Parts: sequence; C-alpha cells; structure tokens
Amino acid sequence: MTKPRIALVIGIICISIFPILVKLKLSPPIISAFYRMAIASVVLVPFALFSGKLKIPSVKLLIITIICGCVFALDVAVWNIAIQESSATQATLLANLSPVWVGIGAFFFLRNKPTRNFWIGTIIAIFGMITLVGFHFFVNLDFNLAFIFAILSGIFYAIYLLISKFVLYDFDVLPFITLSTFTSAIFLGIISYFMNEPFTGFTETGWISLVVQGLICQLTAWLLVGYATKHMRATRVSVSLLGQAVLTTLFAWMFIGEDVTFQMIVGGIILLFGIRITFYSKKIPLIGKVIINSEITSKS
Repeated sequence: MTKPRIALVIGIICISIFPILVKLKLSPPIISAFYRMAIASVVLVPFALFSGKLKIPSVKLLIITIICGCVFALDVAVWNIAIQESSATQATLLANLSPVWVGIGAFFFLRNKPTRNFWIGTIIAIFGMITLVGFHFFVNLDFNLAFIFAILSGIFYAIYLLISKFVLYDFDVLPFITLSTFTSAIFLGIISYFMNEPFTGFTETGWISLVVQGLICQLTAWLLVGYATKHMRATRVSVSLLGQAVLTTLFAWMFIGEDVTFQMIVGGIILLFGIRITFYSKKIPLIGKVIINSEITSKS
C-alpha cells in the first residue's frame, strides 16, 4: 500500500469519529463547526508561519483557496445541522452521495477523468451503503429541511474535493490546509455570531468533544486526506470516504451502544468491495466484450 493510500485510510478513521460527537449534541451545530476549524487553526497557523512553509504560489491560488475554505465551512455547518435535526442514518446516507457529484465535476473540470472502474465501484459502494442502513429507510425518508441540508452537505463536500484537487496541482498540502481551515473558522465564526449561537457555556465533556473534533477530525484527518488528494484521483478519494459509513457504524456500536446487524455487516462488505474496484488498475470487462488494455493511472 502506498503512502497516499495509508494516509487516506488513517484520515478516514479520524473523520469517522465526527458524526458520533456531533450526534451527542453537546454544543450547537454551527458553533461546533466553528470550534472544529478554530482549534485546528490555532495549531496550523503558528506552525506554518514559524516553519516558513506558508508560501502562496499566486494571488489566484490564494483566492481559490479562500473560496475552498468557505465551501468546506458550509459543508461542515449543514452536515452538523443534518445530523442533529434528523437521524444520523439519513444524514450519513444523503451526505455520502458526494462521489456522484465528484465524478460529474471531475469529468468536466479535472485533468484525470473518471474511469469506468470508478462508476462501477461507486454504484456497488452506494448499493452497499444502502444495504448497510436498510432498504426500509427509503420508505420512511423524511423530505424536510434536514433532508435538504444533508443533500447540500454532499454537494459542498464534492465541490471542496474538486477545488482542492485543482489547487493542489500547484500548492503544497500544509499551506493549503492552513489557509482553507483558517478561512473556514472566520466564516463560521461570523455565521455563528449572526445566528446568536453561544461561544461559551459548554460542559467539560462538551469542550473535550470540541477539542477532539478540532485536533483529530479536522487537523489530523484533513492533513492526511489533503495529502492523499494531492497524489490520488479525486474520484478515488471521494469513493474511499464512503468507508466512513462502515467505521462510524462500528464506533457507534463500540461507544454509544447502537446495534450492529448481519445486514449491516453485509452492506459494509459490499461497500468496501465497491471502493476496492475503484482502485483496480485494469478496466473491468463489459458484458459481451473483453477489454484487455490497461487504464492509465494517476500517481497513486
């Protein structure tokens, strides 16, 4: 396994803790998103400045990075609201439709176009995720504001991955993550102020949760995911992030006592199989036609 793939796996593990912490409702959704970014920025900004690594290639990339930070801020904000205002299952399923949006966006805007394996793997992975949460879920789907926010989260997530992939062609990971995270913190702080969400008054457990979100779910996770995004196809990264659903389910079982059924295990296996297909280096044959030429792969 290459270093970018190892980084991606560890990053996904770190992110998978996040929905459980948000679902505990120890702080309001938008202020929770603010502290996630602000705490990470407290570490990132001084380190990047004093190490001399906060180098910006051009004004154009700086502007795009700021936009990227605002988009990611919106993603985390609406994702938090969706988790707290609906079931974590609904929010997770809808938000993780992002690989579809990434695939469409990559086809039009990125140098590395989605491969056949990506689309096949995505379909299988999404089917696995549906199996994981249960087909009966769709019968009771609640098309409310939380539903819309969960969909928006997936779209913002996809836009963030596409923009970051574009910027990281010419930008190092550390300054990009530093600037985008700092931008997100400022943007979310302004929103929190105008939404009258409290900046203080949380319990000790609430503050611990916010620190974990900032240092683990944001700082560690997105440095690793950013590194993986720089060296891998954005489409592969987006599908791999579906693995959060499996890990979050396991963490929910371990830490908050949620049940894990045989159907969920089967769904998780199907989901991971779909992710594996997107990393397969040869084109998968179509029915009635054998394809022998290999796919031209990226750096990964």
